[in-house]
Amino acid sequence: MSILKIILTIIFVIDCIGLTAVVLMQEGKSAGLGAIAGASESYWGKNKGRSMEGTLVKMTKLMVVLFFVLAIVLQLKVFH
Repeated sequence: MSILKIILTIIFVIDCIGLTAVVLMQEGKSAGLGAIAGASESYWGKNKGRSMEGTLVKMTKLMVVLFFVLAIVLQLKVFH
């Protein structure tokens, strides 16, 4: 096995573990009773991209793209 494949596999495993952790840290998408009362228009509702939840969503998207790219690259016949 080539050194490059070993390095990419290690990065892939770290990405898988990190992706699992980030997804588990996110809150559910159900707004509950707060949506009925209009609480979604609060400060946190408007600035969700700057909050911790917004950061977790961005990290999830980045890690999913890395997951798929590494999965495809590791399956190429170049490494066999």
